[in-house]
Amino acid sequence: MNATQAEPLTNTGLAYRSGGYRNYVIISLMLLYTLNFIDRILIGVVAQPIIEEFKLQDWQFGLLSGFGFALMYTVMGIPIARLAERMNRVKIIAASVILWSLMTALCGIAGSFIALLVFRIGVGIGEAGLTPAANSIISDYFPPRSRARAIAIYTMGITLGGVLANAFGGPITELFSWREAFLALGIPGVVFGVIFLFTVEEPPRGYADPPTATKPRKMGIAETVRELSAKRSFWINMIAAALVAFVGYGVSNFQVAFFQRVHEMSISEVTLQIAVPLGLAASAGAFFTGYLTEKMSGRYPNVVAWLPGVMLIICVPLYWIGFTTDSVPFALTVLLFAATLHYGYLGAQYTICQGVASPQSRATAVALFLFIVNLIGYGCGPLVMGIASDMLMSANLASSQFAAELTGQICKGRPEDLIATLGAAKAAACLTASAEGLRWSMIYIVGIFFVAGGLYIFACKTLQKDLVAKMN
Repeated sequence: MNATQAEPLTNTGLAYRSGGYRNYVIISLMLLYTLNFIDRILIGVVAQPIIEEFKLQDWQFGLLSGFGFALMYTVMGIPIARLAERMNRVKIIAASVILWSLMTALCGIAGSFIALLVFRIGVGIGEAGLTPAANSIISDYFPPRSRARAIAIYTMGITLGGVLANAFGGPITELFSWREAFLALGIPGVVFGVIFLFTVEEPPRGYADPPTATKPRKMGIAETVRELSAKRSFWINMIAAALVAFVGYGVSNFQVAFFQRVHEMSISEVTLQIAVPLGLAASAGAFFTGYLTEKMSGRYPNVVAWLPGVMLIICVPLYWIGFTTDSVPFALTVLLFAATLHYGYLGAQYTICQGVASPQSRATAVALFLFIVNLIGYGCGPLVMGIASDMLMSANLASSQFAAELTGQICKGRPEDLIATLGAAKAAACLTASAEGLRWSMIYIVGIFFVAGGLYIFACKTLQKDLVAKMN
């Protein structure tokens, strides 16, 4: 069956191509989404070596890992999605994968902070092209009854990408350097992009929709905003989700560096013993919260909002304990519970967002929601975490016996270099100030979860009134 026969083949209500081929397509898309998150998360895995080599302030790394990537990722998402409505989606996906993979590999040869920032911006532009086109292709390969399963398989790439970035990025960095980690995890994406281009067929648009399906009238951003202006739950949910993302991205981008500085662990020890288990706990938290919400919604109609709100509030003291204890095993145990509670909000944010929007405005409402959440969360979270860390590091240095001699910039570099240039005592003061600055910035910023949790609970006041269709 030829994809160029799009017109006579649309709206059949049947699956496109054989079951085996559809499985190949969805697994291919899941693998590409996995690569997407590997390349996105890798920079947080190798944070400390990059900071030491380029002698970066933490705010500079926050700009590199957060805002530099997120700005173009969010800005380019909407125009690329519009292209995917009219052009060949397989080619868009393949080009996007090849672009972000090349940019990731180029990060490994960057000779300066500016070069690394430019390549990270390139990664953001490339990664913006995958998900809009992938969702569109999935809807044409799979009829409505099968789409939820297909999308669930596709989104497994989020968890797999995070786990693999840590599982491979840490050991490669320890064996070689952070540069080889970018090269080793970036170059394979070029190959996968080419394979996808030549093995996946562009499906006819609307093929898997039922014959009676009518395409809802699309609403522009202005119309959508006017409709949602009366839906207070939408805006509360968006602010709460943005705050959670702000904290989450800030913590995750500095998490490996935290354990390296505070607990003096090697990068492979942190990634394999801490980051991988925490990633799996986050995934479990999202799944089980969704399961509990479904089971409890009949008796508690607002459970989709108050349950993640309560979980966010409870996780704050757990994070505080995990960040302050000197015992790594105890820290891991507490942080596993914290991560499970923290990431329970993921399903709620989309459920509420889609639930209060009409079918005509749902796609635009989700796009607007993600634009704000990613820009504030991914863009500003790591940057503000870095700024707070630098300020608190300076405060620690100011109270040390070397206050008149040491500054944040002087204290940047590899530990062995600091000892060679400053001496053991001053180097120790630098390393302690750096560790404590990051520790307390994470402690302070994670307290924002109190506000986010309270907002989710507050959303219950208007949620039932705002819903287009009741969830119970």
